[in-house]
Amino acid sequence: MSPELISILVLAVVFVIATTRSVNMGALAFAAAFAVGELVADLDADGIFAGFPGDLFVVLVGVTYLFAIARANGTTDWLVHASIRLVRGRVALIPWVMFFLTGTLTAIGAVSPAAVAIVAPIALSFAARYGISPLLMGAMVVHGAQGGGFSPISIYGTIVNGIVEREKLPGSEITLFLTSLAANVLIAGVVFVLFGGLKLGARGAGPHPPTAERGTPSPAGTTTASPEHDGTEATATGARATATATATGSGSGTGPRPGTSTSTSTSTSTSTSIDVETPRLTSARIATLGALLALVVAVLVLDLDAGLTAITLAATLSAVWPDDSRKAVNQIAWSTVLLICGVLTYVGVLDEMGTITWAGEGVSGIGVPLLAAVLLCYIGAVVSAFASSVGIMGALIPLAVPFLAQGEIGAVGMIAALAISATVVDVSPFSTNGALVLAAAPDVDRERFFRQLMIYGAIVVAVVPAVVWLVLVVPGFG
Repeated sequence: MSPELISILVLAVVFVIATTRSVNMGALAFAAAFAVGELVADLDADGIFAGFPGDLFVVLVGVTYLFAIARANGTTDWLVHASIRLVRGRVALIPWVMFFLTGTLTAIGAVSPAAVAIVAPIALSFAARYGISPLLMGAMVVHGAQGGGFSPISIYGTIVNGIVEREKLPGSEITLFLTSLAANVLIAGVVFVLFGGLKLGARGAGPHPPTAERGTPSPAGTTTASPEHDGTEATATGARATATATATGSGSGTGPRPGTSTSTSTSTSTSTSIDVETPRLTSARIATLGALLALVVAVLVLDLDAGLTAITLAATLSAVWPDDSRKAVNQIAWSTVLLICGVLTYVGVLDEMGTITWAGEGVSGIGVPLLAAVLLCYIGAVVSAFASSVGIMGALIPLAVPFLAQGEIGAVGMIAALAISATVVDVSPFSTNGALVLAAAPDVDRERFFRQLMIYGAIVVAVVPAVVWLVLVVPGFG
């Protein structure tokens, strides 16, 4: 048995054990990376750690630390109230606002994970406050980021168009952008319908009563709640004629914070007015809002690292307001950090030992161009769910050159199909964007939310490459 095949089988074993034994998959992946790296690939410790995602580690820690402080001092409450007033109480519009906000950020040049890191914590705090499925909100944020990700001035668009030009392939920047945008809008629309988005417009805008955990729709679209939280108000089974809720100014159910007004909001299906008073701004909240704005400017304008910037801002706020920030370190999503870093370290071992290249070259050698095309789309989707989308596109597009040169496959359609297949799967909890969504969600059972993201990501991996191949490649566009 070849080393490459052994490494793939070990990865499958890691998935099975983690799923059936409720063991942190990241810990298992670290062990697998050590075993396969040393015994199969003959790698030393430096070779094994070459795949450790140090930059993602800092992003996850820094961003979740900063927003944990923002939750602790009530800043996210203020942002949530301001957002709902901005859309005049129409809760159903908020997921789409988040979609187009992240799409705009990536379209004008933000790296996709940076845009998600900025928007996701606010979006998911809003979801927790108003009983919106975190899976719905997280998917809208990620698909929004990918929807704008291939504009001619975006990072993804610039890289892919540069590869196309270097390989002397026919290309169309506008077609690439519009097809990716259309695909992500369509997927977002399906997610919005399946996971309760339509029902948000039928019920009132009052916040859900605080609970330890809210149930979220399963991938099949059925709302479930954990048995240990059977009292939670997690249903999205229909519009409420009247919803009366007491707003505490806290999204986590800990009671009102200092400086937060408490009032009662009554709303009906025909009225979306909100009577909840926005929490007042304190000096700590003003400083935190300034820190969040500084993060946006640092990442989008100054091109600084999102993780290092966030952790620096968080440390500064902690030094000035230690009481508000004392428990924030414990709220960093450490289990998520272990999970993501472990899995990506193992993927790095696969890359070091040539498993990914081995799989890609095997597909490109197939004599049937259309079959090779769909298999390349699937390889791009599967691998990108665990690794860098840009890196995968950089490897797969050159692999497609031989059969594109034959003229039987349209280059423009194939490039677009590869680009979409390799990026829409970033909702996977193992990708940077999916990991940020998982880490940013407050008041959820993270293990359960992880499983939901994994199932949803698997559905996207299974369905989207075949659809884009059928729509863009088979007709021979370009």
